[in-house]
Amino acid sequence: MGKVLGDVLGLAAGVAISPLPIIAIILVLVTPRGLLNGLLFIVGWVVGLSALGAVMLVIGGPGGASAQHHPATWVGGLKLGLGLLLVLFGARQWHRRPAPASEAQLPKWMAAIDRFTPVKIVGLGLALSAANVKNAPLTIAAAASISSAGLPPGQQIASLAVFVVIGTLGLLTPLAVLLCMGERATAVLSGWKDWTARHNVAVMAVLFFVLGAKLLGDGIGILVS
Repeated sequence: MGKVLGDVLGLAAGVAISPLPIIAIILVLVTPRGLLNGLLFIVGWVVGLSALGAVMLVIGGPGGASAQHHPATWVGGLKLGLGLLLVLFGARQWHRRPAPASEAQLPKWMAAIDRFTPVKIVGLGLALSAANVKNAPLTIAAAASISSAGLPPGQQIASLAVFVVIGTLGLLTPLAVLLCMGERATAVLSGWKDWTARHNVAVMAVLFFVLGAKLLGDGIGILVS
């Protein structure tokens, strides 16, 4: 199980460093019902990561690893494909990065977050985790690594839980700031939001390249071994 955790921790950290979801939860936290909405957002996020990972574990099943606990060929092909996809997304993000002097552009739906119902808040967390172009491939790859390790079901579930917890730390940090700092948290969170929005595209491009290269290496290693 230790080797599996070593494989998935890097992917979980990539999920945790998600600029757009971090901006979203900061905006959620400064709404009138900020604490409740923040918790609902995190619930949606956790459900999204857990559900996607669980589906991948079921798909992998006992065919994820050979008798020697070596990943099956399809796992290598999957990681190779996901890695290539992330590298291509990274190139696209880098090409779209704004000029240093230009103002960061955020999605229009962010302006309406203060009017979101609790159901929409949960749905937003769900979408930004399971339907995110970075997080979905990383979650699938992590679940494939867990499935291919030949672990018993209990250890597979525990490994996925660790992945989800680490992948949620990026959202838990603003929530902890709100709980610890009270009214002073607004200024801190606003500064974080502005910095994250300004560097969102560049950070995402680097993450796509680095994580894509990792998955490419993992996939090639499985296929040639």
